[in-house]
Amino acid sequence: MTQTALTGLVTPPRLPQGTLRIVPLGGLGEIGRNMAVFEIDGKLLIVDCGVLFPEETQPGVDLILPDFSYIEDRLDDVVAVILTHGHEDHIGAVPYLLKLRNDIPLVGSQLTLALIEAKLQEHRIRPYTLTVEEGQVEKFGPFECEFVAVNHSIPDALAVFIRTAGGTVLHTGDFKMDQLPLDGRITDLRHFAKLGEEGVDLFMSDSTNADVPGFTTAEKEIGPTLERLFGQATKRIIVASFSSHVHRVQQVLDAAAKHNRKVAFVGRSMVRNMAIAEKLGYLDVPAGLIVDIKNIDNLPDNRVVLMSTGSQGEPMAALSRMANGDHRVVVGDGDTVILASSLIPGNENAVFRIINGLLKLGADVIHKGNAKVHVSGHAAAGELLYCYNILEPLNAMPVHGETRHLIANGKIAIESGVPEASVILADNGSVIDLRDHQADIVGQVEVGFVYVDGSSVGEITDADLKDRRILGDEGFISIITVIHRATGKVVSGPEIHARGVAEDDSVFDDIIPKINAALEEAVQNHADHTSHQLQQVVRRVVGTWVNRKLRRKPMIIPVVLEA
Repeated sequence: MTQTALTGLVTPPRLPQGTLRIVPLGGLGEIGRNMAVFEIDGKLLIVDCGVLFPEETQPGVDLILPDFSYIEDRLDDVVAVILTHGHEDHIGAVPYLLKLRNDIPLVGSQLTLALIEAKLQEHRIRPYTLTVEEGQVEKFGPFECEFVAVNHSIPDALAVFIRTAGGTVLHTGDFKMDQLPLDGRITDLRHFAKLGEEGVDLFMSDSTNADVPGFTTAEKEIGPTLERLFGQATKRIIVASFSSHVHRVQQVLDAAAKHNRKVAFVGRSMVRNMAIAEKLGYLDVPAGLIVDIKNIDNLPDNRVVLMSTGSQGEPMAALSRMANGDHRVVVGDGDTVILASSLIPGNENAVFRIINGLLKLGADVIHKGNAKVHVSGHAAAGELLYCYNILEPLNAMPVHGETRHLIANGKIAIESGVPEASVILADNGSVIDLRDHQADIVGQVEVGFVYVDGSSVGEITDADLKDRRILGDEGFISIITVIHRATGKVVSGPEIHARGVAEDDSVFDDIIPKINAALEEAVQNHADHTSHQLQQVVRRVVGTWVNRKLRRKPMIIPVVLEA
């Protein structure tokens, strides 16, 4: 039987000497927050430390971090953080971890470390880093790590093979098996085969496309579509993509050069990341192709391409602001907007709002649904099956994906010959022990969502978000009343003010006598009453009336003062 996550908190046993323990703190059951903690002989190794982007049900939240509480009192035991690649869902939480201990070594490829160093500079943190390449082997305390080249939608991605006294683990990070990548750097299956011959006790593989049959389309197939769209466009072209998708930006630059257009980068992260990619040689920029956005008004519309952030509908990103008419770039009739990215689950409504807004402005909007302008960066089912057959792991633990993705990956593992009892479908916080070539779920620790809200980190709770949703969906009512302490008779008020409930506060005139009567009765029946009890009386009376009369459930804030 497949091992599934334990229900409820189950305290894991004391970790025996020579046993490898794995605790995922994010990335399971969700797309984002990727982070796994490996422990053996008193030392910790972290693989990835990313963020999750909020959904509409989390108003006001900027980012969601992994819950560091599991390791917070053991930060001195952390020997390194290995970053598999430079996407935000794998590196975005690093600044918040380093604020707890700023000298934790960061290990990754050249581009990955350059991206995180730029981000850390904004947080005024100077990290200790170690640049590694595919084939390199490094020892971090009791962990020996060998790095393997993998292909993804960002250059320089690495898988990591971890050797310990408790067993071996291959963690793929995000990967696919594009056989004709733009940079010529393929997923190194020869290296995978070599590791398979050595023996992989636990295979932790990317699950994002595990429920997609076959093989992921090659990145290069987007090029002809972009060239065709660029050739057809008569006015400005705006392309939105992830700010770290160097391969996609490269194809936009190539198409722009071919059609004699200049390119301006839009969005702070896009400008920063592409400058880094060009400096390090990952982005080939023809001379004179890039112009500053301040100068695009001096060019005719048919000579302009804007490479923008905001493909996921982020409210403050450049494309969202263009759609809302709140950006220096004014989208007009005949402009072409290309959304060259996938839809991250949870962002669909925000993206569709942007598409509708751009269409209303007269733009021609091209997206994945009506043209081949995006291919995934993740391995589909056929590619995962290849990996299982090459590696022949003894145990499998799908990572990086929603529950449906993890289950689909687990089924592939079983089909390839991994014993069903050795396939682990874990949750964030599951505790997995690896010893004598066998991996087992032995406990469950508490992990929650840590919300970043402006400068606040971890102070916003789920209860706060529930209050925000109620305020946004149902509005609020405040009732201020002053009563005589002895008789309960109303001296002043009730003053009722509502927002988002009714057009005119006069609608509440009918409830005022009921409030007065309820307060007077409460005082007479309970001589030792408290202000809190009286406020609860008001809340019940108003809540019942509003629910019955207006069919609403607003937040009710009663204030009862005694004179």
